[in-house]
Amino acid sequence: MTLQFGDITIPYERFVDDIATRVATIIKPSTPEYISQNEAFRRFGRRNVERWRRQGKIEPYVRPGKLEYLTAELQKLKATRQDYFK
Repeated sequence: MTLQFGDITIPYERFVDDIATRVATIIKPSTPEYISQNEAFRRFGRRNVERWRRQGKIEPYVRPGKLEYLTAELQKLKATRQDYFK
């Protein structure tokens, strides 16, 4: 089954998947854009965060009284295969 929208025809399954994804992102509790350094240490491991910072892969954002990191950058680095011998 396909759906016709103006000049575009898309499969019904793709339409339903796209709608479900959109609804899930709206309903899902959002993760904060920035997390504190202590929270980054707790979630991703102190040694990992320190190593990524030393290697220049992440930079903290300085706020009055604390350092913060972009959550998306940390999650991306966590998902990336690391070479510990460099």
